[in-house]
Amino acid sequence: MSKKSISLVSVAVLLLSLGLVGLVMSQDDEDEGPMSDLRFVVVRDYNGKPVRNAAVVLHPVRKNGKQSRGGMELKTDNDGRANIDGIPYGLLRVQVLAPGFQTFGEDYQINKPQLEIQVKLKKPGGQFSTYGNNSDPAKPDDKKPPDQRPQ
Repeated sequence: MSKKSISLVSVAVLLLSLGLVGLVMSQDDEDEGPMSDLRFVVVRDYNGKPVRNAAVVLHPVRKNGKQSRGGMELKTDNDGRANIDGIPYGLLRVQVLAPGFQTFGEDYQINKPQLEIQVKLKKPGGQFSTYGNNSDPAKPDDKKPPDQRPQ
């Protein structure tokens, strides 16, 4: 065989291979079912201003209620927005983390071609201790008995 016929055969095999890969991929897309395009908006609870650079973590939830392994993380832009396309319908666990705010977590039923989810982050709450009272250690406690001197 000549070099020209070998190269034509190679091109034909390559095109046939690409066609088969495309056919397999299109069948895989049909098996996965409908997909959704998600839009997230993350704002401050107390004034509605956007939270930039917040981590939006997505985990599919199985039918038994447990979250699937893996997941995906998005970051919000300067307007507090993050977008992702091609999320399969079903239950999705969304967690949002940002420094200086309480962690947000909720499960959403994804069942529309497009869905916008607004998350309002709260400031951290006060912390309480179960160990004794929360008084200042520098101040004396009124409940302590006075120092007793030996007589």
